[in-house]
Amino acid sequence: MTEKPTYEELEKRVQELEQAESMSKQAEEQLRNIFENTTNLFYSHTADHQITYISPQVEHILGYTVEEAMIKWTEFASDDPINEIGFQNTIKAIETGERQPTYELELIRKDGKKIIVEVRESPIVKNGKTVAMVGSLADITERKQAIEELRKSENNYKALAENPNSIVMRFDPKGNIIFVNQYACNLFGYSFKEMMGKKSTDLIHPGIQDDGQSAEDLFAKLLNHPERYQTNENANLTKDGKRLWISWANTPTYDESGQLTSLICTGFDTTDKKQMETQLQQAQKMESIGTLAGGIAHDFNNILSPILGYTEMLLMDVPEDGPFKKNLNQIYTSALRARSLVKQILTFSRQGSSELMLMKMQTVVKEALKLIRSTIPTTIEIKQDINPDCGVIKADPTQIHQIVMNLATNAYHAMEETGGELKVSLKQVELGEYDIMTPDMTPGTYACLTVADTGKGMDKNLTDKIFDPFFTTKAIGKGTGMGLSVVHGIVTAMGGAIHVYSEPGKGTEFHVYLPVEKTLSHEQATVSKAQIKGGTEHILLVDDEQAILNMEKQMLERLGYQVTSRLSSVEALEAFRDSPDKFDLVITDMAMPNMPGDKLSVELTKIRSDIPVLLCTGFSETMSEEKATSLGIKGFILKPIVMKDLDQKIREVLDK
Repeated sequence: MTEKPTYEELEKRVQELEQAESMSKQAEEQLRNIFENTTNLFYSHTADHQITYISPQVEHILGYTVEEAMIKWTEFASDDPINEIGFQNTIKAIETGERQPTYELELIRKDGKKIIVEVRESPIVKNGKTVAMVGSLADITERKQAIEELRKSENNYKALAENPNSIVMRFDPKGNIIFVNQYACNLFGYSFKEMMGKKSTDLIHPGIQDDGQSAEDLFAKLLNHPERYQTNENANLTKDGKRLWISWANTPTYDESGQLTSLICTGFDTTDKKQMETQLQQAQKMESIGTLAGGIAHDFNNILSPILGYTEMLLMDVPEDGPFKKNLNQIYTSALRARSLVKQILTFSRQGSSELMLMKMQTVVKEALKLIRSTIPTTIEIKQDINPDCGVIKADPTQIHQIVMNLATNAYHAMEETGGELKVSLKQVELGEYDIMTPDMTPGTYACLTVADTGKGMDKNLTDKIFDPFFTTKAIGKGTGMGLSVVHGIVTAMGGAIHVYSEPGKGTEFHVYLPVEKTLSHEQATVSKAQIKGGTEHILLVDDEQAILNMEKQMLERLGYQVTSRLSSVEALEAFRDSPDKFDLVITDMAMPNMPGDKLSVELTKIRSDIPVLLCTGFSETMSEEKATSLGIKGFILKPIVMKDLDQKIREVLDK
């Protein structure tokens, strides 16, 4: 028989039970504190999903009270496909009694907002059967949003970095490249490995930039004051020496202490834009030169007109064996050359029309070399071998002059520092079927112009690009890279070709081939032998320059014409109005005050519609032979005038 416990034993037993109960309450309190103070939500539900317990966090996470939340947990779920995984995991845990992996659910709060929660749960198994599920869930909506934003940011960065049309580079505070995209590698001509570790100054053009900064100064300012230089444009250099203009957007990155950690530079190739700007500037410069040249030409022609006219008349008066005949011929020839020079200036500045004519190159080449000789230093010797019989080509003399000047200037620049020899030769060659260099050329006879220098020469990489527009090996400000491109364009348009041969240290040779004409027009190839005819008609002569008016009047009277002269268009109009049937022809200058020649012509035809007008001009931006014809003007002649041309034009107008 079991002995009854003593009082002391009962008291001790009671104390142990009380202590156990106290510890249980403490544990329960601690567990409650954990459940109620953690951000996670704890729950339990039956095998058929009915919630049997839910912690107070339900109000914060889902917006429901504990009482309201005592429903089937599936009623909180949205219809997002993501929830299917959670449903299947719970069903599998109930069926197998095994814990399943953590999963995510999309739930709907009481206010209708959707949230993403992360669920961890375990089955409660009794007698081999799951009787309940207990678990916790955490609101990870903000974390998911942050991950999504990060993903988008990474995608954006990846899209930017892999953009096939933009450069992306990242530099450390010392200017070393720490990231570069493939497009930049392709554009600069380096591999990714070659680009990594390069300094910014390795890519920036070593010359002075448009804003006067060196490469070192430019990047130092970007690093020291990135907020001031959020955008900039500069000249860069590719691996093969090509100049590349890039417009940059610069974004600095900082660490938590505010120290600069890197500079992200995104750029776009603006070389084409820069080239167009250069072309525009060049066009504007040429327009200004043309305007200036026009003014000079007008004044110069007014000076040349009496020189040519009076010299021509003196030549008619002195005997062939007279002591002054030779001197007068020299004056006349020089004046004609001056007239040709003015015409070249106007054509080159695009104020005059380009004329294709049958010509021999020798004279133009020699004249261009004379001009070159006066502009280059004596350390460069010019040697020329000009064959006098090179056939006749069809060309614009000004363009031939331009070819020689550009090639000779290019040769001079190659020898500018060291001096050397500039060799120019002109000869006739035969090119067979296998000798021609372009599809547009045909076998036959060609005039070959060779311009060679003893400068530093070029390698094949440079000669392959030498005719590209704006390609130049010169420093910024030393050349536009347009000269050889212009030459190539002129030669190609004429059905010819240009070839370059060069080796480093052995100088450079340019060979220009221009087709020789098979037939030659006698009238175009020789000086006109037309006889002066003259006439007896009455001419009204108008010019606002007294010297020209007097000279032209004498010239016309020598030709047999009756002449009434007036110094202004207004006076001429009054004289014509008084006796309109008295005159057979009106010869008028174009550029005159109050009423220019074309306006005078209009007023004259209002009085007498059949009066022929011959318009003379030294230069006019607004008048051409085509426009004069459209206005009803019967003849057009350029100053300075020589007698045979004037006589021929007068008879051409009057004899129609």
